[in-house]
Amino acid sequence: MKRIAIFASGSGSNAERITTYFADNKSVSIELFLSNNPTAGVIERGRRLGIPTVLFDKKTFSKTDKIVDLLQKQQIDLVILAGFLWLIPENLVKAFPNKIINIHPALLPKYGGKGMWGHFVHEAVVEAGEKESGITIHYVNEYYDEGKVIFQATCEVVPTDTPDDVAKKVQALEHIHFPEVIEKLIE
Repeated sequence: MKRIAIFASGSGSNAERITTYFADNKSVSIELFLSNNPTAGVIERGRRLGIPTVLFDKKTFSKTDKIVDLLQKQQIDLVILAGFLWLIPENLVKAFPNKIINIHPALLPKYGGKGMWGHFVHEAVVEAGEKESGITIHYVNEYYDEGKVIFQATCEVVPTDTPDDVAKKVQALEHIHFPEVIEKLIE
């Protein structure tokens, strides 16, 4: 049994998609959701899906071993970042080497780094006149969006697309590919 923990800062649509994707898989268990945002939609999704959700603050996350200890106590095999906005501290990266996976809403190395998340990414893509965007699934290291790329998928960006249009195309790619890539990694 592979045990997964999912970190999310926002609505949690990817966390829910991953959870429902593995719902009937006897070899994978979504053990908990973790969030830094007390108003995040992922909290309600966790409640509805029966997934325990842990809230934490910046100090607990960055300056203590409490989150690492919790994940190890829960015997977590894989940590998934699904719209989680904080930089992962070194103690967590070292405790889970090549076991932390992130999804980024652009084709890295373009439009990555601190402050490049969600709508900011899609605005930058449209503003630059890009002909395509997409998703990047990558391993996490101590730097924003610099870990080894595992998978990328693209979508067309047309001149009439707004950032919201690009966001919808990218989210569709996320929901299709993220659970499948996770499944391949844990097989």
